[in-house]
This record gives sequence, structure tokens and C-alpha cells, in this order.
Amino acid sequence: MPIMVERDKWILYKHTSNYELIKAVALDVKNSCASDISDLERYRMQDRLRALDLYKTRNPKNRPLDSVNHRINTLEYYMFGYEDDNKRFIFSPLGNLFLNNIKDEEKLKKIFIAMLFAVQFQHPANGTPSTFQLYPFRLLLKLMSDSRLDYRLYSTEYAYLVAFVKDITPESYEELVNSIIEFRTLDDDAKVALLKEDEHTYVNCIYEWQYYTQTLLESVGILYVSEGEKLVKLFHPSKTNSRSAPTGRWVKNGFSTINPSEQAFVNRMLSYYSVFDKPLRLDDDGRMQLDIIKEIYSFYPQLLLEEIGEESDEFQTKLLELPKLIETYSQNPDNETAYMFENVLAEGFNMFFNVDARKIGGAGHTDIECLYLTKKKKFAVEAKSTANKLMGINAGRLREHRKEIGGEYTIVITPRYVPATKHDIYGNPIVIILASTFSEYLYNHIYHDVREIDYEDFDKIITNNLGKDVSKLISNMTMEKFATQK
Repeated sequence: MPIMVERDKWILYKHTSNYELIKAVALDVKNSCASDISDLERYRMQDRLRALDLYKTRNPKNRPLDSVNHRINTLEYYMFGYEDDNKRFIFSPLGNLFLNNIKDEEKLKKIFIAMLFAVQFQHPANGTPSTFQLYPFRLLLKLMSDSRLDYRLYSTEYAYLVAFVKDITPESYEELVNSIIEFRTLDDDAKVALLKEDEHTYVNCIYEWQYYTQTLLESVGILYVSEGEKLVKLFHPSKTNSRSAPTGRWVKNGFSTINPSEQAFVNRMLSYYSVFDKPLRLDDDGRMQLDIIKEIYSFYPQLLLEEIGEESDEFQTKLLELPKLIETYSQNPDNETAYMFENVLAEGFNMFFNVDARKIGGAGHTDIECLYLTKKKKFAVEAKSTANKLMGINAGRLREHRKEIGGEYTIVITPRYVPATKHDIYGNPIVIILASTFSEYLYNHIYHDVREIDYEDFDKIITNNLGKDVSKLISNMTMEKFATQK
């Protein structure tokens, strides 16, 4: 019998469809696992979940930690937060907002929708191949918002067509809609025949969508699911040397629609956060992957805050958009965004209680002049970006900028750069800090209501590492202060 090779497709997380379990794990990680990375604490989490009747094991004497790890990975997949290399978990802005409103189910639905809008492929906590570059849930919600499809998406359509979409443009979206309409003209026998042609691939599509994701999103209150009737049972491939019969999954002819109470908000989100937006690439060779991950998890839409009546901290919102503001600034130098970026960056440095930051800007001048009050020394801040990556730094020009203000060193803040840029600053009193690192550091102080931020730690890192990218050191400092260890 020939070996069937599964085709590349979307990978949807399939370890739980239990919404209450997700909430319980999020609360447990936030409240019970601080400062303890041991296996013992994870076993204690199992005990706490078992007490809530949210965890069961087949072998009580041998309690593997795989289940708890899957639960925490679920949080990462749905954008509650992420882990660093040391397995420390830091909650995203949306994750914190979710927990702050844990008793308000109506608000939680809106927050979860925003989380879905943040999910991208390729995903930091998901094995979808890098050839897939799109926002999957934006596409699913847009299809369910399309009148030509009767505002619904059938499980068979997801499995046969949608799960293989690698990227999406206005043109390819129209092609997809037409393909779905054409697929609907087929009778059930024809659909079954198509699904049987590549059974091992399609059964996984059905399993992930119909058995897990669709079920979860219905329990959240985002989707309404009409299960439909059984069409055919598809089977997973048998494991090598296995004597057991292959596992089968029923394909049903049911469909999903968006809960009418959430449709208006979904429409607003789709109008502002387009299905055609390009996600961040995890393989960007000009950035540390952890810094890319930070930017992915910084999604915090103002539309959501307005929708749930959450009082917005305008500066916090701008701060979370800092990496995007830099990029927009570079592409639109005469736009108001340029001034907004410089203002928010100056505000950012003024958050340090012992730094006085003043925007200067203009040709021949540094963007921001800063005075470190404790040590009575000045430094310059430069916002640098291009539409793609920063190709280089003119160390001589920055020297003139420092000379003008009497600065000791220059901080260059940029979202991304080519590796050769490091050579431009080597041996010079210049450091690079990635925008996502800087914004995350300040955001966490705002969220945790830390009013006095001492610049001493920044200055120490910078003066000991001149001529380098200090982003990782700043990131480690953030993690040490605010991450939850597990």
C-alpha cells in the first residue's frame, strides 16, 4: 500500500476545546505560579485544576506534565502571552485585559475576538509551515461575514479549501469565495469522494476545526454552530507497527456563523484590521526572534477598548504601537505620524523619573535630547527606520549630533536592521535598542503601575556595551521584573 504524504496546511491548536479550562489556566499562571520554575509547581497546577474538575489523568500514579504544557501552549496560541527562552511567561496586553475582566462574559467575548485578530501564520506557538503568511481567523471571520456565502462556512469547505490558503490578497479572496460557491453546487457523494482522495490530510483538517476550534469558539460565544448530519468517517493513518485499528473522525455537513450579537464588532475590526495585512515574519534575519514575538503579542486595538467601555490610557496605547509608528514615520516624513512618534518617544524617556527628555528633530539635529539627572550627563536618542530594514548607521553624523548637545552616547531605536549595521556602530558610543523591546519595557511598568522607573539600569547596560545591540539585555531585565515563571 503506498504511503500517503500529507500536504502542508493550517495547523489549528487541538489540545482543548474547554473554554473554562483556558480561563482557569490563565488565572492559575497569573496568580499561583509566580517565581517558581520547578516541576513541583506544575504538579501543583495539576492538583488545582483537578480540584476544579478541569483535569483528569488516566494514570494517577504517573502524572506526566505534557497536559499542563499543552494548556500553557494554548494560552500562547490564543495570544494571552508568551514564554521566553527560560520558560518564563509574560502576559500580553490583551491577556492582562482578559484577566482584568474575567467575570464579565460579554467583555470577554470581545477581547477573545481581538485575540483571534492577532493570531498570525506563521505563529510563534504553532507548527504551521513558514510558507503560510496570513491572519487565519481574520479570513475565517471575513468569509462568515460575506453575504455571497450566506454568512456561513461549512466544515467541509474549511477542510477542502480554506485550510490550504497560504496568503491572501483581494484577488485571491475573490477566487476563494468563487471556489466555495462552486463547491456548494456538489452533492454530498461528490464532496465525500473529494475528501477521500487525500484522506490523511483532510481528516486532520476536520479534527482540528470541527472537533476543537469550532467547538471552542462556540463556547466562548463568538460562533453559532449548526452541527449537521454525518457525511463520512475519515481515518488517520495507522502508526508504524501498530496493531490497533486506525482512528476515525466523522465529517459532518454542518456550518458555523458569527453570533449575531458579535457581528457588528467583527465588521468594525475587519474594516480596520484587514484580512489582507501582511503578518510579521519569524525568520526576519535582521531581528532576534524574541523581539519579533514581542511585537506580535503587543496587539492592543483601540476599537476594542471603545467597544467594551474600557478607559483608554492614550500614552499606553501609543506606546504599544511604537514599532509600527517608527515604520510609519519613516515612510511618511511629512505626515502627522512623524510628530506623534517623536512625541511618544520623548514621553517614553520622560517616564524615567531621573531623565529629562526634549524633542528637537530637524536636519542636523538629534531627534531627542536627554539629560540623565542623577549623573548629570546627556545622551541622544535617534529614531531610525526605513520601509524595510535599516541598512546602515552614519556614525559620523551621530557624533555631530552628540557634539551639538554635549551627549556621551546615542541610543538608536529601530524596528529592524540588516546585520551589517552592527559594524557601523562597533567601537562607537552608540547602542541599538529594538522598538519592540523598548515599548514592552515601558508598557509593563505602566500596566503594573510602577510610577518611578530608574534610568540607572538602562545607563549601566548601555555604558558597559557601547557599540552593540543591547536589546536582549533590556529584554532580560523586563523578564526578570515582570514575567511569571512556571
